Parts: sequence; C-alpha cells; structure tokens
Amino acid sequence: MTVTVRLFAILRERAGSESMELQLPDGATVSDALKALSKLPSLAGLLERVPVQMAVNRDYASPETALSPHDELALIPPLSGGANQSAERVHVSVTDQPLSLESVSHMVSDPRAGAIVSFQGVTREVDHLDYEAYGEMARERITLILRECAQRHGLCAAAAEHRIGSVALGEPSVIVAASAPHRIEAFAGAQEIIDRIKAEAPIWKREVDSDGVTRRIAGTPAPGAETQSAAAIRSGRDERGG
Repeated sequence: MTVTVRLFAILRERAGSESMELQLPDGATVSDALKALSKLPSLAGLLERVPVQMAVNRDYASPETALSPHDELALIPPLSGGANQSAERVHVSVTDQPLSLESVSHMVSDPRAGAIVSFQGVTREVDHLDYEAYGEMARERITLILRECAQRHGLCAAAAEHRIGSVALGEPSVIVAASAPHRIEAFAGAQEIIDRIKAEAPIWKREVDSDGVTRRIAGTPAPGAETQSAAAIRSGRDERGG
C-alpha cells in the first residue's frame, strides 16, 4: 500500500522535500513506516536523534497505530521557540485502540531527563468498562493540561493516551508518562496530569458486569458546570440583588 509522509523543518530540509510516497505492506504500522524512513540515505540516523511526534490523518498517533492505503503520516520535530518551548514537548491520543505503556513511556524519553514516571489506570472488578468521549475537546483539554504541567513542574516531555469504547478487565484505559531532570518533578508532574485529566477531560465511563448489568459512574462536574435549577436560582438572586 502507499501512504503519504509529510515532513517539516529539519526533516524536510534533510529529505529535500516536504512530502514523499512510501510503499508499505498491508497491515503496516507507524513503527514500520519509521523503520522504512530511517533506511533512506537522507534521513538515516536523524530519526534516531531527533524526537518527533507522529500524526496520522491529522490525529496524534503512536508507533502501534495501524496504517491504511492513502493515509497521511506526518512527522513533527520539536517546535521553534528556544529551549523553554522544547521543554513542553507533549503527546496526546484519545483512541479506541489498545494502549501500550512501553510506547507512551518511550515518547517522553529525552537526553535531559534523569527520571521517567508513568501511570496506568486499569479496569478492575468488572468484566469491562465502556468509555465515551467528546473526542475533539478531550484532546484539546488534555493537551492544555500537559503543557501547563510541563511548564509548572519543569518537565522535559509529557504524554497521555486514553481509551474509548470497551476496555476489558485488567487492560489500561489511560496511561500518563512524564520525564524530568529529577524524580521529584517527574512524580509531581505525572500526579497532576492524571488528576486533572480525571477532573477536566470530557470523558465518561460505564461499568459492565459479566451478566451484562451496566452502571453509570458518577463523575466530577466539568469546570464551571451548574444545573439548570442552580442557574435559575442564581439568576433570580441577581435580579433581586441578593
């Protein structure tokens, strides 16, 4: 099959083109594409040295993401803006595909980092969990969370992936990883990231028992949320000046 590879900045300069066609076998993944690209003389050695984010059809992807004919694979090197900007390297995915702790942890590896902390939230006690998300907003909110946490804790990089759909007993539904020069910053960053994802990302879950009985899990109200009755009461007080 043929996929289109988009290249930017130093990758584009080295390859001499902003895009190229790549021939891959059916069933190939992003990892297979990266291996094929690393064998090209113009990119040999560069992909091993430069941390890149991957996107398939304009959605963040992991090395395990499967490719289909005519997909667009973009390789995104570190963004401009100096040393402080590079410290905010983040990866976010909200996907119906299984998550990999090794893959997410690898995404935050950095030569400046002396510590990498990762967290997995896994299904327990029930047959499976069903996750639903407002996907576009969830990705944007988690990206904001990671960037703010990276700045606050001095992280080298941060990554978070969340499953949607059915997640079986023992499987991870969310994985967070943070890297930093020292373990204190890495632990603190990872802790705040997962806490804020749980509190702020528009993602919902239902428990499903082996007999098919489902239970909706009560969550945290979204930031600024209020019921219609509460809004009416508040509006009435405003009108009365109370």
